[in-house]
Amino acid sequence: MIPGFGITLCTTLFWLSLIVLIPLGALALKTTELSVTQFLDVVTSRRALHAFKLSFGLALAAALVNLVFGTIVVWALVRYRFPGRRLLDAVVDIPFALPTAVAGIALTSLYAEGGWIGSLLAPFGIKVAFTPVGIFVALVFIGLPFVVRTVQPVLEDVDKELEEASASLGATRWTTIRRVLFPSILPALLTGFSLAFARAVGEYGSVIFIAGNLPNVSEIAPLLIVIRLQEFHYADATAIALVMLLASFSMLFVVNALQRWSEVRVGRRS
Repeated sequence: MIPGFGITLCTTLFWLSLIVLIPLGALALKTTELSVTQFLDVVTSRRALHAFKLSFGLALAAALVNLVFGTIVVWALVRYRFPGRRLLDAVVDIPFALPTAVAGIALTSLYAEGGWIGSLLAPFGIKVAFTPVGIFVALVFIGLPFVVRTVQPVLEDVDKELEEASASLGATRWTTIRRVLFPSILPALLTGFSLAFARAVGEYGSVIFIAGNLPNVSEIAPLLIVIRLQEFHYADATAIALVMLLASFSMLFVVNALQRWSEVRVGRRS
């Protein structure tokens, strides 16, 4: 056994319990103040269901868009050399570093009817800010780096000789992508998609500024939790939060399963 294993394990368990497990346990414990009927009434109310539908539905749509366009961005960054490539590579990380409130204000300023982009869309009757469309835009903005940074190192490690061998055997470019490249980066694509989805589900700061926050129209689940806390309905807030927590745990299990699958595939290839 490696020296120091016992104290390292104890320190790890203590720190994880203090930072993660105890707060989550307190959340679940607070929810037990509600009976099963009261809990179901809270999480299945019209307002809560609409908030869940909006949060999960738009998070899924944004993750799918990021999966497609994030892959295109990765392809351009990895396979081509062009002026400004390093700058573009750095720009991808801006949603990571930018405070979410700043991102929300910036997006609202751009997509409001008087903003640079919103003013161009207004003559066509397209309204982005203060609608669910604005939420979608914000979720795409914050989710893109998760796909790019997950897929990029995997695509960089793909041996170009495999593509050359495929071409020398008479395969078309599309066949090479479908039969050689895609299987190699599929685990990373799915992991990036899962991370982008999980991040979007819980996003708050960048969304509340551009959403409009109208109940049953553009109110997301995290905002509804905050509203319930402000109303001093703590048990109701924790009930909604518990549903969000279970969804997040589900996504984490999916991500871990995909990572293990990726490791197995890499091990078999090697």
